[in-house]
This record gives sequence, structure tokens and C-alpha cells, in this order.
Amino acid sequence: MKLVADESVDFRIVERLRDAGLEVFAIAEQEPSIADEDVLKIAVNFGLPLLTEDKDFGELVFRLRLPHRGVILLRMAAISYEKRPIKASSIIIEHLSELVDSFSVFDGFHLRIRPSKEF
Repeated sequence: MKLVADESVDFRIVERLRDAGLEVFAIAEQEPSIADEDVLKIAVNFGLPLLTEDKDFGELVFRLRLPHRGVILLRMAAISYEKRPIKASSIIIEHLSELVDSFSVFDGFHLRIRPSKEF
């Protein structure tokens, strides 16, 4: 399984996903400081969901209706810094096939998945 990680994502999460066998194209390693629209285009070109902690991607997907192959937004402020990589990687690995072509939000406790066909 593969995904693209925006540079806003805590790199410990990227490392944990890689350790679990996922291929992660990390924007921070490949294309640092590019615009959010370009990050989304990279994910679309690869045909992969985008993992981010940047809520601006919601505006790009919902208001501007830019194409995507799935956005996974991490909003884990209520979770301790130490537990975030464990919780995020576990939920992504468990639900990755459901996250494709959806806009999903994980707050550390609940995962909300909204398929693209609903918006």
C-alpha cells in the first residue's frame, strides 16, 4: 500500500508507516515548501491518498473542488505527543483501503470517512 504525506505530517508517523511496510512519498523529502495545490496534484498524479495535518486541504477539496484520490486529515491535539504516531499509523493501516477517494478526519479517537461521492 502507498500514500503521499504532506510536509505538515509529524515525520514520526511517516517512519512508523514505513516500518509497517507502507510506501510513503514524503513531500518533506522530495518537494519541500511547495504549494498545497501542488501537493494535491502530486497525490492525484500518483493515484494515492494524501495524509496531512493541514486543514487547508479541506478547502481545496470541498470549496474549490480540486481533484483528489483521498485526503486523510489528522487533528490529534487532544492526544499526547508521544502517542500520536502509534494511533495515527494504526488507524491508517487498518482503514487505508477505505480512505481512498474519501475525505477522512482522525482526531485520535474517532475516524470519520466521507466518500467523495457524497460531496
